[in-house]
Amino acid sequence: MKIMDLFKGLTKEYYFRQLFFGFLMFGAMLFLINQGKGVDKQFGLIAFWLISTFLYPYARFAYESIVEFFVGSNVFFANAIFFMIVKVLTMFLCWGFAIFIAPIGLLFIYLHQRKEQKINN
Repeated sequence: MKIMDLFKGLTKEYYFRQLFFGFLMFGAMLFLINQGKGVDKQFGLIAFWLISTFLYPYARFAYESIVEFFVGSNVFFANAIFFMIVKVLTMFLCWGFAIFIAPIGLLFIYLHQRKEQKINN
């Protein structure tokens, strides 16, 4: 298995949907930073945010896989506003810590692909 196969482990729909949300968060942070000091003085931070944006789909995949493991197929009924706040919070956390969480998602993809490869052989 090639390293690049790991990055193809997500479906295109899932990857681009999560990438869209990653760019929304990137844009929100650029907007917020532009309100203060200015973008030109924060190159390192912006580079980190850009890396986080491209790693976000894999970080979100890891988060959702872990939550699915613990929650299973249970359905919860609660306040929709509360769940939307929690969802946005977890999205920003996954995005902000994507550089640390994404390797877990890539590991999950690797193990899944390896298992499928053994089954097909």
